[in-house]
Amino acid sequence: MGKCLSRKHFSLLLSLLFFHAQFPFSSSLSSNSHCSALLHFNRSLSLNSSASPYSPTIEMCFNSYPKTGSWKEDKDCCTWDGVVCDNSTRHVIALDLSCSWLYGSFPSNSTLFLLRHLRSLNLAGNYFDYSLISPEFGRFQSLTHLNLSYSRFSGEIPYEISQLSSLVSLDLSYNGNIDSSLRSLSIKTPVWKRVIGNLTQLRELVLDYTDMSSITPNSSMMNLSSSLTTLRLSWCHLQGTFDINIFRLPCIQTLLLGFNPDLEGYLPKSNWSSNSLKLLSLFSTNFSGELPDSIGSLKSLEDLDLGDCNFTGRIPTSLGNLTQIIFLDMTSNNFSGLLPSSIFDLPNLYFLDLSNNQLVGPLPNHVSGLNLLFDLCLNSNFLNGTLPSWLFNLTSLMILSLENNQFIGEIGEFKYNNSFDVLGLSYNMLQGSIPSSISRLVNLTYLSLSSNNLQGSIPSSISRLVNLTHLSLSSNNLQGSIPSLICNASSLEVLDLSHNNFSGTIPKCLVHSNVLSVLDLRMNSLNGTIPSTFSKRNKLRNINLNGNQVEGLLPRSLENCRNLEVLDLGNNKINGTFPYWLGSILKLRVLVIRSNKFRGCIGNPKTKFPFPNLRILDISNNEFSGPLPKKYFKYLKAIMNVDEGKVVLKYMGDYDYHDSLNVTMKGLNIELVRIQTVFTTIDFSNNRFIGEMPQIVGRLKSLKGLNFSHNNLTGCIPSSVGNLTNLEWLDLSFNKLSGEIPKQLADLPWLEVLELSHNQLTGQIPSGKQFNTFDNDSYIDNLGLCGFPLTRTCNNHETKQPPPSTLQQEDNLESKNGFGWQAVLIGYGCGVIFGTLMGYVMFKIGKPKWIVRMVKLEQHILLRRHRTPFIVKVVDVVTVEIIVSALLSIKCPIT
Repeated sequence: MGKCLSRKHFSLLLSLLFFHAQFPFSSSLSSNSHCSALLHFNRSLSLNSSASPYSPTIEMCFNSYPKTGSWKEDKDCCTWDGVVCDNSTRHVIALDLSCSWLYGSFPSNSTLFLLRHLRSLNLAGNYFDYSLISPEFGRFQSLTHLNLSYSRFSGEIPYEISQLSSLVSLDLSYNGNIDSSLRSLSIKTPVWKRVIGNLTQLRELVLDYTDMSSITPNSSMMNLSSSLTTLRLSWCHLQGTFDINIFRLPCIQTLLLGFNPDLEGYLPKSNWSSNSLKLLSLFSTNFSGELPDSIGSLKSLEDLDLGDCNFTGRIPTSLGNLTQIIFLDMTSNNFSGLLPSSIFDLPNLYFLDLSNNQLVGPLPNHVSGLNLLFDLCLNSNFLNGTLPSWLFNLTSLMILSLENNQFIGEIGEFKYNNSFDVLGLSYNMLQGSIPSSISRLVNLTYLSLSSNNLQGSIPSSISRLVNLTHLSLSSNNLQGSIPSLICNASSLEVLDLSHNNFSGTIPKCLVHSNVLSVLDLRMNSLNGTIPSTFSKRNKLRNINLNGNQVEGLLPRSLENCRNLEVLDLGNNKINGTFPYWLGSILKLRVLVIRSNKFRGCIGNPKTKFPFPNLRILDISNNEFSGPLPKKYFKYLKAIMNVDEGKVVLKYMGDYDYHDSLNVTMKGLNIELVRIQTVFTTIDFSNNRFIGEMPQIVGRLKSLKGLNFSHNNLTGCIPSSVGNLTNLEWLDLSFNKLSGEIPKQLADLPWLEVLELSHNQLTGQIPSGKQFNTFDNDSYIDNLGLCGFPLTRTCNNHETKQPPPSTLQQEDNLESKNGFGWQAVLIGYGCGVIFGTLMGYVMFKIGKPKWIVRMVKLEQHILLRRHRTPFIVKVVDVVTVEIIVSALLSIKCPIT
C-alpha cells in the first residue's frame, strides 16, 4: 500500500483534476479561472518567514512579507498583492511574488502554468526546497521577464527554457545550495547553445552560481545577442579562455565574471564596447597580462573590480580619465612601478583598493579629488615617504589601511571629528608619538599602529574612543604605565600591547570587562600580581602575559574564564603549585606556565575529565617534583585523537587576532606567529620529576613534540612511545634512563630530532629509517650504547655502516662556513597567505635588510652544526623545516 494522502493534499488533487478537466492547457482561461489557478498554486505551498531571509551581499529580500497572505477568494485577483492584469482582457499578465515567504516543493504540474498570458514572472527570494525547474515554464510563450533567482531550485536547467523566444530578461542566479556544490543548478552545453542562439531579444542574462563547468567559454559565447546589456556569470565554475570579443559587445553595460579561478583571458588593447560599459568585475579569475591604456576610454565606467587576478606591469595613468568611477579594486595582483597620482584626482571615487601588489614610491603631496572617498586600502606594497597631510583631512574617509609598507616620519594630526571607522598603519617605520588628536576619531572601532618605531606613552585621550573594538600598539618602543582610562573603551574586544616597554601593574579594570576577548601584554616590563577578580561573565579567549615580571599566585577567579582557549603566563615570577583547577575550563587548548617559580608535586586531577581539549602543555623550567602525572595524561583526549587527515588547515584565533606562541621545538626557541589547530606538544623539561615514564604516554598519538629532558627520570624508555606515529621530536636527555632504546622508535615515520644524551642507556642503537639520520650528539654520555653512528662496537664487531654522503659533505662545509648569529624569521602582512610547503623563507638579520631564499636541504643537519639557541619567528609548524634548511643553505656569513 502506498502512503495515504492527507486531507489537504486529497482536496488539492481533486481540485486539480476538476481544473484540468475544464481548462486544458490548450484553451484560454477566464479572469475567474486565472484567480482559481493562483489560489491553487498558493495552497500548494506554505508560508514561512525563513524562506525569504535578507541577504545584504546580493541585496535580496530587504523587505520581505507574505504577499499571498492577503489574497481573498471573494475579491478580484487583479486587485491582489503582486498580481497585474491586462486592463481590457483581465488576463493576469504579471506576477511578482518575490520575497513572499513561499516555502515547499514547486509542483512540476502547478496550476501556475495555466496562466498562459504571463509576460513577467518573478518568484525570486523564496524557498522551493531544491525542486527541479519544470519544463512547463516553456509554455509561457509571451514571457519577457523571468526571475527565479535565490529560490533554491536545483538540477539541470531544462531545454524548454530556450523556447521562450520573447525573453528580454532571464535571471536564474543564486540557486541550489550556494554554500556547497551539492544540489547545484547547472546548465549543459546543448541548452546553453539553444539559449544564446534562440533568445535573440535577450538583454539581461544572469546566471551567477550556476554550474557551467561543461561549457567552453571561448567558442560557445560567440552568438550572444548584440542587444545584451547585462551578462552575469560569477561563481559559475567557468574554465578555459574567455572570448575577448564579449568586451566589444555594442550595448554591454554590466559584465560580471568574478570567482571563476580557472577562467583565463586578457583585456583588449583597443576597440572596447562603445563607451557603454559601467560595471566590469573579473575578481578572483585567472585573467593576466598588462592593464591596457585603452581602459581609460571607458568614460562611463563606474565599477572596476580586477582584484585577485594575475595582472602585471604598471597601472596606467589613463585610469585618471575614468571620471565617473565609484569603485576601483585591483588588490592582490602583480602591479609594479610608481603609484599613478592621477588616481587620486578622481572626483567620484568612493572605494579604492590597491593592496597586495608591488607598487613603489610616495603618495602625492596634493590631491584634487577624493572628496567622496570612503575606503582607501594601499596595504602590503612598497610605498615609502611620509604620510601627506591630506590623508588626515578627508572628511568622508571611514577606512584607511596603509599597513605593511615603508612609510617613515610621524603620524599627522587629525583635523576633524570625522567618521573614521578603521585605521591601520601597522608594519611601517613610523616614528614619534601617538598623536593626541586621534581622540577626535570618535567613531573609530579598529586601530592598529603595531610594528613601527613609535615612542612615548599611550595618550590619555585615547579613552574617548569608546567604540575602539580592536586596539593594537604592539612591537613599538612605547613606555610608561597602561592607563586605566583605557577601560573606558567599553566595546574593546582585542587589546594587544605586546612587545613594548610598558611598566607598572596590570589595570584591574581589564579583568572586569564582559566584552574583552584578547588580552595580549607579553614582552613588557609589567610587575605586580595578576588582578584577582575576573568577571564571572567575561568573554576572555586569550590571555598572554609571557615575558614580564608578574609575581605572586594565580588568582582562582581565572576559573571564571569559561571561554578561555589560550593561557600563556610563561617567563614571569609566578609561584604556587600546579593550577589543577584550570582543568575545568573545557575550551582550554594552550596552557603555558614555563619559566616561573611553580613547585611541588602534580597530584591527581580534582575534576572528572580535566583538560579535554588541551593540545599544548608547557610547564618547563619550574620546580615541579614527584612522579610524572600519568592520570592527567589519561584524560588528554585532544592529544589522543589523530584527526589531521580529517580537518582543513586552520589556525587558532579569528579574523582580528591570530593566536601566537613561544615554544621549544626541535632544539629551537620558536615563536609561532600562527598556531595550527592540529599542533600538539608537551614540555615538562627542566624540573625535578622522578620515577619512570608511564606507558600511558603512548596513547597521546597526535603528539608532535615530547620533551622530558633535564629531570631525574629513571627506568626504561617505554616501548609504547613507538605508538606516537605523529612524533617529530623527542627529547629525553639529561635524565637517568636505563635499559635499551626501544626498537619501536625506529618505526616513527616523522621523527626528525632525537635527544637521548646524558642518560644510562645500554645496548645497540636501533638502525634503519629515521635512525640513520641521527648523529653522535643524540647519544653522547651513554657509555653502554654501541652501534652506528657511534664508533663503539657491539658484540666485538665494528659498525660498518658509513654515514650518509650528505652528512659527509656537510661536515666539510661546516669547517669552512660556520656561523653563530641569531636568526629571526618574521611572518606578517595584511592579506598575505603563506604557502607553508613552498619553501619560501624570509628572515631578518637586522633592520632593514631582508633575505629571501628557497631551499630543500635536509633538516637533521641542524643539530650536527649548531648548538647555540636560535630565536625563530615562524608562521606555522611546517615552516620550521624550511627555516632550518634555509639556515644551512647560506654559503657565506650575513652581516
